[in-house]
Amino acid sequence: MLVMKRLTKVYRTHMIETHALRGLDIHVREGEFVAVTGPSGSGKTTFLNIAGLLETFTGGSFHLDGVDVAGLDDSARSKLRNQKLGFIFQGFNLIPDLNLFDNVDVPLRYRGFGAAERRERIEHALGQVGLASRMKHYPSELSGGQQQRVAIARALAGTPRLLLADEPTGNLDSQMARGVMELLEEINGRGTTIVMVTHDPELAARAQRNVHIIDGQVSDLTAEPVLRPVSAAANS
Repeated sequence: MLVMKRLTKVYRTHMIETHALRGLDIHVREGEFVAVTGPSGSGKTTFLNIAGLLETFTGGSFHLDGVDVAGLDDSARSKLRNQKLGFIFQGFNLIPDLNLFDNVDVPLRYRGFGAAERRERIEHALGQVGLASRMKHYPSELSGGQQQRVAIARALAGTPRLLLADEPTGNLDSQMARGVMELLEEINGRGTTIVMVTHDPELAARAQRNVHIIDGQVSDLTAEPVLRPVSAAANS
């Protein structure tokens, strides 16, 4: 699903070069749930931004679902990102003036889906996260855990092959965090590949595999992941 080999990223200014990634190697297989850990400044955010096609890289190679990313122009990168990826952020990034239905609808409009298909996708996604009955509510009417579930539904509505989560429980208390993690495990069990950046060792331990990044390199990588069986629903 995601293969990076000897990946480098250098940020340059007039006076200094900062090497954010230094020959990073990582292979995420389809259906895996991988937790990415490491200290602040280790390169986790840069890795995630490159994986999400939000940043380019300086050297090495990156294949996403079999596509060589290196040769893509901005338009092709945007198309691949919209087709393959879903994003979950620590800050939820919900639009306060829109209800849940319309929040989930926003990225679908950019993809050009018709009204009937958008409605079907939105209702299904909100149903998956247990909020189908609250689709006309506004973010301010929800708890933090429920808002994060809306953010997950927004990502799921586009049926991504790969879900990228950046500290998805960072703004939640421990009980809400466990609930969100259980939901992510359910989503993974239905076949969606997930890469999650987290500082929480308890949550990282629940992933199938941990990747530890230090100084822009993978320092600890479990060789063989243990994949959860995909549910029957995912195969139907």
